[in-house]
Order: sequence, then structure tokens, then C-alpha cells
Amino acid sequence: MWRLAFFCLLGAVSVSWARPRLSPLSQEMVNYINKLNTTWKAGHNFPNVDYSYVKRLCGTLLKGPKLPVMVQYAGDMKLPKNFDAREQWPDCPTLKEIRDQGSCGSCWAFGAAEAISDRTCIHSNGKVNVEISAQDLLTCCYNCGMGCNGGYPSAAWNFWSSEGLVSGGLYNSHIGCRPYTIEPCEHHVNGSRPPCTGEGGDTPQCEMRCEAGYSPSYKQDKHFGRSSYSVDADEQQIMMEIYKNGPVEGAFTVYEDFLQYKSGVYQHVGGSALGGHAIKVLGWGEENGTPYWLCANSWNTDWGDNGFFKILRGQDHCGIESEIVAGVPQ
Repeated sequence: MWRLAFFCLLGAVSVSWARPRLSPLSQEMVNYINKLNTTWKAGHNFPNVDYSYVKRLCGTLLKGPKLPVMVQYAGDMKLPKNFDAREQWPDCPTLKEIRDQGSCGSCWAFGAAEAISDRTCIHSNGKVNVEISAQDLLTCCYNCGMGCNGGYPSAAWNFWSSEGLVSGGLYNSHIGCRPYTIEPCEHHVNGSRPPCTGEGGDTPQCEMRCEAGYSPSYKQDKHFGRSSYSVDADEQQIMMEIYKNGPVEGAFTVYEDFLQYKSGVYQHVGGSALGGHAIKVLGWGEENGTPYWLCANSWNTDWGDNGFFKILRGQDHCGIESEIVAGVPQ
């Protein structure tokens, strides 16, 4: 028995040796990932930021309260091998948009606001193009969690159904009723934005009025969901939901290697867990035989593949298929 215990211990030690402890934002981490020659490539997305900043970005509280599960019945539906919502609904510009959450753990609000914007357009057959305000959701949904310190995606969708959300574009855009007020920061040395630090400050105040010069009124500008629900942690169910109704919000555990993603299909290969992170899932496909989900991040376009990324599909990798939420607009 002691020999078995010894070999188990030896195996555990060898695994820890195989995954060296590397600084997550270092060139050594990039080199380590790329030498593994896995399904994705690494590069520098955050060469000039504090580690505390990237930890703060992961503001989704996982395994929280669940919405009722919506089951999609396939019938005679045949799902394509590859699907990209940007191509399926070209008259909906928000599908192509990448936002920036700034120094705030508001990803839970961004994933929801982005997918709700897309679905509002899709379900109106392209007649209603609106940027739903992440600011309104972040600041006014008190049951969603702790604002910039984390929240629940399911509560965000429930808030849209029960209380409604106004319009609001990117920082300093002056688009919509309540644009985002937290300034983007500079991931790179030679950019024009202020430096990224872990000092994100407090969650902005909930202001139930539109910015000066915008009409209609805050109350009149509200957009509501007819229903909000969870999607079962099943690959086919998630694909059918996206194919039928548009992008969904997903969440997963972010590990340090994900910070360096540049292209390909992400699979966790190294680094410690940073926390939960919410994103928009807008499609699927296969790349060199590896199935993936196509996702939009909220870390600006200078992260990843112009702000987008692919992650392994069908294995609940990092929990990506266990936290899918969605809803249908009124």
C-alpha cells in the first residue's frame, strides 16, 4: 500500500514539475504556452499593467442562483458545422462590437448588456438597433451582486425582464441614455489611455435619468425582456439557443494563461485560477479539427483576436457550458 501511495505522490510531483510556476504576464509564460504547440497561440495583451488590474477584471460570481431552464426542441433542425451570428444577422451592428469594462469587475453586466443588445435587434428583424447600457445594469441592479466587485449573470437577465434597461454606449460616446462612465485604460506602453492599475474605485451611482441632451426620458427609454432563463449545460442545447435566438451570456473560470490568448482555440495549460469571468457567446465551429465556441470579450480590441476568442467546445472546459443564460425581448 505504501508503494502505491509513493507512486501517487511521485505522479503529483511530476505534474507540478511539468507545469512550472511562471509570472502570468511574462515573456516566459508566452514562451511556455507556445512551446507546448497546443491549439492556441499566446502573445502580450497586458505588457504594461498591474497584476491586480487583471485580477479585478474577473468579476463574475460563479455557481450563483439559477434561472428556470429553457429546453429547445430540435425537431428537424440541422445545425451547421460552423456558425457566426455576425454573419447570420448582418443588419445588427452590436454583434461586431467589442466593449471595454475598464478597471471594474463588471464583466457580468457587460456580457448581459451585449447579448441583450444583439437579441433586441435580431428579434425586431433589424428594425431596433440599440446599445443596451451596461452602466444602468451595473449601477442599478442591487440584487445582482456587488457592482464592480462582482455580480451574477442570471440576476442581470432577471433584472432586464423585471425592471428593464435603458440605452447607453461606450465611454465618452454620448450615445444613448446612460453611456459607460468608467474610462478604458492602456494595456500597452505607447498608447493614449491612462495606465491600468488595480485601483478601480467604487461602483458609480445609480442615476435614474439620462445624460443631458438625450431624449426620451429615462423611464420611456427602458427596454424589457419578455423572459429570462438558463440554458442546460449541453452542447446541442446551447447551439440551438444561439441559432434560434442569438448570442447568449456565458461564464467560466479564468486561469492566468488565458490573459495571454492571441489566436486559436483556447485550452487551459498553465497558471492559477483568477476568478469567474462573463462573456458573450455568439457562435461555434471547428478549427483544425478542434471544436470551439466563438466569444466576445470586454477587454477592448487590443486583447486577443481583436477582442474575440475561441474556447474548447463540448467538454465544459473551465465551466464554459455550465453558466449559460439568455432571454427573449418584449
